[in-house]
Amino acid sequence: MDSNNQEVAEEVLPFIRVYKNGRVERLKGSSFVPPSLNDPETGVSSKDIVISPESGISARLYLPKDNKEKLPLYVYFHGGGFCVESAFSFLDHRYLNHLVSQSSIVAVSVEYRLAPEHPLPVAYDDCWAAFQWVAAHARGGGDDNTTIVAAPETWLTTHADFDRVFVGGDSAGGNIAHNIALRAGKNDLPHGFKIYGALLVHPFFWGSQRIGSELAADPNRREIQESLWKLVAPFSSGIDDPMINPVAAGAPSLAEIGCSRVLVCVADGDVFRDRGKLYWEELKKSGWKGKAELFEIEGEGHAFHIYNPVCENAVVMIKRMASFLNSN
Repeated sequence: MDSNNQEVAEEVLPFIRVYKNGRVERLKGSSFVPPSLNDPETGVSSKDIVISPESGISARLYLPKDNKEKLPLYVYFHGGGFCVESAFSFLDHRYLNHLVSQSSIVAVSVEYRLAPEHPLPVAYDDCWAAFQWVAAHARGGGDDNTTIVAAPETWLTTHADFDRVFVGGDSAGGNIAHNIALRAGKNDLPHGFKIYGALLVHPFFWGSQRIGSELAADPNRREIQESLWKLVAPFSSGIDDPMINPVAAGAPSLAEIGCSRVLVCVADGDVFRDRGKLYWEELKKSGWKGKAELFEIEGEGHAFHIYNPVCENAVVMIKRMASFLNSN
């Protein structure tokens, strides 16, 4: 037997282990579940689509039971440290069923390629490509100004209000949402398409200079975050790369964020809490012309709402997100 099958090249516990022969073992992440029509708990319907057969970029679409009117459109990026979980996983599927039901929105949950097999910036590029595909539907579908090969999706052309488009995500997905909104501020999209708002929930931001709650955090937790970033972004400039530290010296100005509203959600028991707060504060000071909001939940940890979307605090948080996603 090849000893490389058992020899570990690198691991970041409790997330992932990489063996010398290239095999990747994901130690966290919920099982995949199929889409469903009329979910018995929420009434939400979902289906899977392929956006780009060449790259494998795909998505799960969600439609609420009451869909007679044009509804806000939420392009969602799942969390998992860029290396675990999926748009098709049980946790994200259950959470989005609840969010879509409570918010009365159409959602596109993007399935992007994971590190370390596909190191960053692959996930950003996949999500941008998926976002361009969504944008191409703004005037009834088509792929002009995009490289994505996929037929127009009727759930979008029929039910989505393209004047109320939001991007967002949790943890690594919140990080992706920031990077997509920043890219949208610098690039022209099909049909003059614009993002209205961005929803950053417990965003995965970090940096070399400790701030706030990080000063008292378990040193092992800090090491985990930095090791994880090194694993998923080996070609970055390090922990102060603007992809992970958007307020680092030399990072693009937050004034370039390409949307009108931003909601940052944090939890007081989350090691990323003060990074989220700092982002919100710096966004307001940057000269950006939009409206920045902050929402904090007490007594909860990182991504608690994903693990239990029906707990009392998750219900409060989802109600706040629903209000934001229905703002004008």
